[in-house]
Amino acid sequence: MKQKEILLNSLLKDEKITLSNLNEEEIGEQHISTGVETPLRADAFKLSEDEKMAKIEMHFKAIMETLGLDLNDDSLKGTPKRVAKMYVKEIFNGLDPANKPKVALFENKYKYNQMLVEKDITFYSNCEHHFVPIFGKAHVAYISNGQVIGLSKLNRIVQYFSKRPQVQERMTMQIAKELQKVLKTDDVAVIIDAKHLCVSSRGVQDHASGTVTSFYGGQFERETTRTELFKYIELK
Repeated sequence: MKQKEILLNSLLKDEKITLSNLNEEEIGEQHISTGVETPLRADAFKLSEDEKMAKIEMHFKAIMETLGLDLNDDSLKGTPKRVAKMYVKEIFNGLDPANKPKVALFENKYKYNQMLVEKDITFYSNCEHHFVPIFGKAHVAYISNGQVIGLSKLNRIVQYFSKRPQVQERMTMQIAKELQKVLKTDDVAVIIDAKHLCVSSRGVQDHASGTVTSFYGGQFERETTRTELFKYIELK
C-alpha cells in the first residue's frame, strides 16, 4: 500500500474511506498530506527565478482579468509583478534547495547533556490546498550527542520548510527529520501550534480553532522527557 493511502486510511479508518473514494476537493477539505516530501516535478528548477517570475506575472494577470479587475487602475497594475516576486523570492523560496540554511556543527565543549529548547519560533507558511496562510509558532528541542549548532540555525530551518506550500503535518516531519540529520541524533522534538486561514477565512469559517502537531524522537519518546519539555514551553 502506498504511503498516501496508509496516511489517509489511518485518518479516516472509522469511516471506511479510502483515497480512491475522495475527489480533489474532498482531499483538500480533509487537509490530507500524501507524503513527507514536498511534491515537486523533476524539472522544478529548470527555469531561472526571473523566468518563473515572468510566467507567474503573466498567469496572475490573467486571473485578475478573469475576475473582472481593471489592471489599468494605478493600484492594481503592478499587482501581478508584485505577486510573482513574492511567490518566488519570499513566501515560496523554501522550495529551492539552494536556499537551505548552511549548518555548521560545533563541539559541545560545555558538556551540556540536557535538552536544549528553542521555543516560540514564529513562522508563516501557506496551505497547499488553497494557497492561503498558515501561521503560528514552532517549538524545537534536542539533546546533544556531542555536537551543537548555533541557535539561529534552529529558527532558519523552521523558516526554510515553512516557506513553501505546506500541510502542517508534513512541515512538522520535515523540520524534525532535518534536525535529526544535521545534529546526528534521534533525540529531537518538534511541536507546531498554528492557525489556518483555509479554516478561518473560508469553508467552515471557524476563527477560534488552532492546530497542534508534534514529533518526538529518541529520548523524547519517554513520557518523563516530554513532560519536561512541556514545562519549558508551558504546554499542558
